[in-house]
Amino acid sequence: MDLASLIGSLMGVGAVVGGQLLEGGHMHQIMQGTAALIVVGGTLGATLVAFPTQDIKKALQLFPLIYKNIDLDVRPAIDEIVRIATIARKEGVLAVEGQRDSIQNPLFKKTIKYVIDGFEPNTVKEIIDTEIFLAFEEEESAGKVYEGAGGFSPTIGIIGAVLGLIHVMSMLNDPSKIGEGIAVAFVATVYGVALANLFLVPWGTKLKRKAAQRQMTKEVVRLGVIGIQEGLNPHFLQEKMEVFVEEHLRRTEGHGDKKA
Repeated sequence: MDLASLIGSLMGVGAVVGGQLLEGGHMHQIMQGTAALIVVGGTLGATLVAFPTQDIKKALQLFPLIYKNIDLDVRPAIDEIVRIATIARKEGVLAVEGQRDSIQNPLFKKTIKYVIDGFEPNTVKEIIDTEIFLAFEEEESAGKVYEGAGGFSPTIGIIGAVLGLIHVMSMLNDPSKIGEGIAVAFVATVYGVALANLFLVPWGTKLKRKAAQRQMTKEVVRLGVIGIQEGLNPHFLQEKMEVFVEEHLRRTEGHGDKKA
């Protein structure tokens, strides 16, 4: 569980609701089904028009990733690549074929096949680069869907407020209802702005950031596969890949070595 995302969402909603209550307001004042229908329905409709169906499906598929931790520890992948590199250096690249089923990293398992099959180095590099780029593009596009929806939401909220004011204007013959009518009308604006800034835009930003992090971990595989094809010394290859190990993990390893 990504505690930052969970705590942030709860804190944002809690601050808005808490502020309303501290000001002497009541929850029923901001619980308006009609306003919610206008804002949510209008935002969803605008988003469906603005983005291809494929991007919207991907955004829905990746939604759990917003509140889920992603494993950025590349050390298991490095260990696996070094093991395969050692076999390739000692016994030849063809000997790796028998080890493919034991490889856990899906990208490494897929791309090392190109090396075994004797693809040209430039071809292998281009294929891996394309794999990484397309995966990143898909995940970043999902983030853009949420950010785009966050751009529509406040404007739809204003539309809801204007519709509410139109209704209020029809009650000018009864001044006692004008104040309450105006308050209800502006609930749609609150919904639109809150939906955008507490949820949609942060969701999009988080997905795009996690897409960049996942791309970085795949760069380790890229270095490893190219290094194996070039016949690099496994220890030298390990040093190159460990650039991607996070600093706090390096410190942990360093302390462990000293204790040992």
